[in-house]
Amino acid sequence: MDSSTTQLSKKRTSFVPVRDMQRDFNNLPEKVLLAIFSYLPHVELLRCARVCRLWRSLSQNSKLWKTVFLRPEYHGLHIRNSDIFLSLIGHRFSSSLQFIELPMELITADILHELANKCLNLKYLTLDFSTAMQLHDFNDLNAFPCNLKMLCICLSEVIFLEGFMRRIYAFLSSLEVLQIIGTIENSNEAEEEIYETINISKIKAQTPNLRVINLYGVFFIDDNHIEIIASGCIHLGCLALNFCTRVKGTSFKNLLLRCKKLQCLLLQNTGIDDSAMLTAEWELSILNELDISSTDLTESCLLHLFSRMPKLTYLAVPNCDGFTDQVLDLLIDQGKLTNLRAIDISNTVNLNYESLLSLFKHNGHQLHGLSYAGNAKVTEQFWINAIKYLKNIRILVIGTSHGWFKKINTRIHVDQILEACAQECQKLERLEIQWDEETLRWNENSSKFIDHIRIRCTKLLSLILADGEYYELVRSNFERADRQRVVRTTTSDQTSIVSLLNYYHDLRFN
Repeated sequence: MDSSTTQLSKKRTSFVPVRDMQRDFNNLPEKVLLAIFSYLPHVELLRCARVCRLWRSLSQNSKLWKTVFLRPEYHGLHIRNSDIFLSLIGHRFSSSLQFIELPMELITADILHELANKCLNLKYLTLDFSTAMQLHDFNDLNAFPCNLKMLCICLSEVIFLEGFMRRIYAFLSSLEVLQIIGTIENSNEAEEEIYETINISKIKAQTPNLRVINLYGVFFIDDNHIEIIASGCIHLGCLALNFCTRVKGTSFKNLLLRCKKLQCLLLQNTGIDDSAMLTAEWELSILNELDISSTDLTESCLLHLFSRMPKLTYLAVPNCDGFTDQVLDLLIDQGKLTNLRAIDISNTVNLNYESLLSLFKHNGHQLHGLSYAGNAKVTEQFWINAIKYLKNIRILVIGTSHGWFKKINTRIHVDQILEACAQECQKLERLEIQWDEETLRWNENSSKFIDHIRIRCTKLLSLILADGEYYELVRSNFERADRQRVVRTTTSDQTSIVSLLNYYHDLRFN
């Protein structure tokens, strides 16, 4: 037998049939198999259960069902039969379940009883009434999970929840995080009458240990409700009132006096006004995270406000015309930004380059997040000068999106921006470049600059670009390197610095 025949026979003997490979996989220790299965979404686990008995047993292991999403509109499982789901609670979830989202059709007395009795370690519960036109009968509801740390209630436009809430008030004393999500996404406050569909006063009376309250887009919330919250939540560390348009700020004086632990105040798209904000004693607070996006506070108000505030670690002022060069200079000169980790100054029309470069020179090395988009006069030269100060940046949003009211008269050399990021920002995790395809300038040599950012920014999880030829070029480059999900378009994704809030994980919903 010659040497070639010998080599061929060796190759044949080393070949392992697919059946043997599958058998070898199933012979792995159960802990290893469970670790592998833990990376699969629940939809895939259900498919795996059809393969064989072993996989069925593994996919039904309660350790893989600690967190369960059951709202299909938010990529959760769709449960068609509530009776079958009721039987699953005991043998599929049991004591391992820690987090569950329930859509309207699954919020029944029987299911809540079963969760209370079988899932003793349940800590996080979302009840979504947003699509409700009629509630189930809760007259027989006499048990409810009593060890919850977080309760999220998504309100309905037309259903009053007091009848349901009256049955569960006694079980809420352990709550630390309360989220009440309004109907802002499908309502028009100007056209519809506002109903108080849930009683904030009674909830507050039963939840003395709240650390975080998130009232997102709840139209009926006003300063009277904030006064009620302030009167009993001495442990409150974060209050989020985003899109609560009836909040003017008259309650903030008492809020700061009574809630001494308050560190985070989020006021995006609220109705806060100058006089109300100035009456609060900000200098006595320990507030360090503030969001006043899209509010109408004036420059003089902000100058007085920030001169009295403690040092900030997070500041969001996009679409805030009162945030001017003078306000930014005051923050820098008085050392209010020496601990700054993240700042959003997008669409602030009254800031010039010199003030911003001064900010980056003084505080750029400590920034983890920066969003500065919407200024049509900013070109790649500004960012080349600025990026060298952002050594530790993790989230960066730049550019001017298509359709912005100011016309961009110059072309942006995107290669130079990518090269600067590759050289200086190697901790970068998320980058969004909002300039549209017609504004970006690139050529056949752009691939090498894309290579540089892909190779050097190894932590990059998301690179968002406007749809077009350049986006296709960047996407194909990353996909060839087996990084399929990194490059995305501005039409489907957007980047924000909110993940750098200290209370971000407590504030997440949907």
